[in-house]
Amino acid sequence: MILKAELHCHIEGAASPELVAAQAMKYGRDVEPFIRNGSFVWHDFTTFLAAYDFAADLFRTEEDYALLAEHYLTGLARDGAIYCEFFTSPDHAVKAGLSPEAYTGALGEGIARARAKTGMEGRMIVTGVRHFGTESIEEAARFAASCRHPLVTGFGVAGDERSGSMKDYVRAFEIAREAGLGITVHAGEFGGWESVRDALDHVRPSRIGHGVRAIENPDLVRRIADEGVVLEICPVSNIELKVFSSYADHPFPRLRAAGCKVTLNSDDPPYFWTTLQREYEVAAEHFAMGEAELVAVTRTAIEAAFVDEATRGALLSRLDRPPEAESGPG
Repeated sequence: MILKAELHCHIEGAASPELVAAQAMKYGRDVEPFIRNGSFVWHDFTTFLAAYDFAADLFRTEEDYALLAEHYLTGLARDGAIYCEFFTSPDHAVKAGLSPEAYTGALGEGIARARAKTGMEGRMIVTGVRHFGTESIEEAARFAASCRHPLVTGFGVAGDERSGSMKDYVRAFEIAREAGLGITVHAGEFGGWESVRDALDHVRPSRIGHGVRAIENPDLVRRIADEGVVLEICPVSNIELKVFSSYADHPFPRLRAAGCKVTLNSDDPPYFWTTLQREYEVAAEHFAMGEAELVAVTRTAIEAAFVDEATRGALLSRLDRPPEAESGPG
């Protein structure tokens, strides 16, 4: 089994239909019309958000969030993942009636449980949401910088790329950077290549979430490669959300051939009928990547991970072991 690592996953969007159905039963909610035959149902971006918000609303307590993280990471480990970073949202915590501290602590507990079971390493990236406004994003950055949870190692901005401007978020990223957090930002999904350029100009991230629309500007692709910025690419999500019409049109192979550092990720996996395992299978089937090339993608992710050097070294040493040396689901 190819060992895998994930850098781009929204934890509320990682809840499986089975787990959401169990939570709905717990809180006396009907899953119709959002889940049918064990699968999420949506038809466009509006109904996708409706299904997402319905499911997210079913995680309300610290134990709910601990269970969510444990459930997702344990499943990843079964598919050969040894590392995962997921995005958290203080705004979801407040909506659920929890403090950001309690929410983060609960997710950290879930990571710890999964690690005890599987050896899986996990970290959290606190995110602000673009369409919630600049002040909300700066508040998220202040929380990320001050919470001192050992598993909070990064800060990012997600949400509707068409809202606001990258220069509006400079202060938020300065707060996070000054606290020693890794920096990533969503750009180049719906926002076009210009959003990637603006991210590089104003935010100076080490990683960009998605970034695939950069392919529209060859000079920008060269800049990404030259600066060593890592792209957190989510191929199945891009197809399901119609960022690209087919895998034949997807720029992953062209970005990689141009020297860009690329990784494979699942975004909001059950909503896009995918898993991290499937993302690697898509790369093998549609992008003609062999085992050694896929392992190289995992290596890129670990090298770009927001972890201390001791943890990075331990993860890389696992990657370098002969396959038979890896025991258990990790």
